[in-house]
Amino acid sequence: MKLWFLLGTLVAWSAWAQTPGALPWPTQPISLNDALDIALQQSPAILKGRQDVEEAYGVALQLKSAIRPRLTSGGTFQAIDSAQIEVVNIPGFDFQFQNDKLWNANILVTQPVYAGGKIRSQVRAASLTREAALAQFQAQVADALLNIKISYDDALLALEQIGTQKASIELLERELTDQKRRYEAGTAPRFNVLRAEVELANARPRLIRAQNGYRIAKNNLATLLGWNIPTNAAENIPLDLSDRLKATPLDISLPIALAKARDQRPELTARSKEKQIRREEVTQARANYYPNLSIGGGYQWQSRNFADDLSLKTDGWTAGAQMNWSIWDFGLTKGKVDVAKARLSRSQIEQDDTTRKVELEVRTAYSNFIEAQQVLESQLKVIEQAEEAVRLAMARNDAGTGTQLDVLSAQTALTDSRTTQSLALRDYSVALARLDRAMGEGTRLTVAN
Repeated sequence: MKLWFLLGTLVAWSAWAQTPGALPWPTQPISLNDALDIALQQSPAILKGRQDVEEAYGVALQLKSAIRPRLTSGGTFQAIDSAQIEVVNIPGFDFQFQNDKLWNANILVTQPVYAGGKIRSQVRAASLTREAALAQFQAQVADALLNIKISYDDALLALEQIGTQKASIELLERELTDQKRRYEAGTAPRFNVLRAEVELANARPRLIRAQNGYRIAKNNLATLLGWNIPTNAAENIPLDLSDRLKATPLDISLPIALAKARDQRPELTARSKEKQIRREEVTQARANYYPNLSIGGGYQWQSRNFADDLSLKTDGWTAGAQMNWSIWDFGLTKGKVDVAKARLSRSQIEQDDTTRKVELEVRTAYSNFIEAQQVLESQLKVIEQAEEAVRLAMARNDAGTGTQLDVLSAQTALTDSRTTQSLALRDYSVALARLDRAMGEGTRLTVAN
C-alpha cells in the first residue's frame, strides 16, 4: 500500500526540529525518500533557511518585548578632589556641602501603558513576522526538495542510459560475431564485418558519455544533499541509487490546480503576512501623533551626603509616571506615516504580482505535465515493437531474405526507442514534481507501507 503525503507545515517543522550535522556517507543504495529525508537534515539550502527563520524570530521577539515590563538595575561611584568641595566656615566648625566620595544603586521596574496604539501594533507585528518567516521557510524547503527530486531523476536517467547503451553494444557485438562467422563460412562479404565493427566502435562513445553523465549527476546530488565527498573517493563516487524511473499517475484539471495554488502556496501566505505587517507599520508611525505614558517604581540605595563613612547609607522606594508628547516635530511624524503608507501600497502591488506569477507558474507547469504525459503515452509500446522488429530483421537475415542494413537499422531504432522512453519517464517525473511545487504541495512522495 502506498501513502501520499504532501509538503506543508509538518515538513517545514520536521526540518526545523532536526539537529544539523553531517550524516555518515551511505553504505547502502539510497531511495528518493532517503534523499529527501537527508536533505531535511543537512541540505545547505534548508539549513540557511533555518537561520533566516531564527533571525526573523529574533526580530519578532524584539517587537513583542515592547509591551512587557522592563527590569533595570544601575549604580554609580564618584570620587572628586576635595579642593572642588565648597566649605562654609562657621565659628566653631567648618561645614561642607558634600563628601569627596559618593555612591548610589537602584533597581527599577517600568511598564509602558499607552503609546497611541503602537504597543499593541508591535505585538501583532511580532506574530505576523513569525508567520511570514515560517511561510518563507516552507517555500525554501519546497524549492530545495524539488531540486533534490530533479537531481535524483537526472541520475536515474543517466543510469538508464548506461543500461541502454550497454544493451546496444551487446546487440552490435552479437551482430559482429554473426558476420564474422558468416564471412569465415563464405556466406557474407568482408564489407559486412567492417560495417559491424564501425557500428560497434561508434556505439562505445555513447556508453562512455552516459557513464560520465552518471558520475556528474551523482556528484551534483551529493552536493545538494550537503555531503562532503570523501577525499579518497575516485571519480565515480560511492553513491548508489535504489529507485528506478517510473510514472506516477495524476489526474487533475487546471482549475483545481490553480485553486490549490491559491490556497496552499507559501509564497502567497508570506506576501499576505508582509502586507499586514506594513499595515501595522502605518499604525505604529501614526502613534507618534499621540502621547506616550509609562509608569515605574523601584528601590534605591545611596551614600550619605554629609558623612565620610561610605558604609552609612540611605535607602527607600520610588514610584512615578512619565508622559512624553511630541506636539510639533516639523513633519517628522508625517514623513514616517507617508513612508509607511507607500510601503503598504507597494506590498499590495507585490502581492497581486506574486499571485499572477504563481498562476502563470501553475499554467506553465500544467502544460508541461500534459506534454510529458502525452509523450510518455506515445512511447508505451514502442520498445516492444522495436524489439520485435529486431527479432524479425535477424530472422529474415538468417533466412536470406533480409540484409545486414535491416538488422542494424532495427537495432538503432531499438536503442533510440529505449533512450526516448527513458527521457520521457524522466521528463514526466520532473514535470509532475514541478506541478506539485506550483500547486504548493511540494515534492510528491511515495512511501511503502
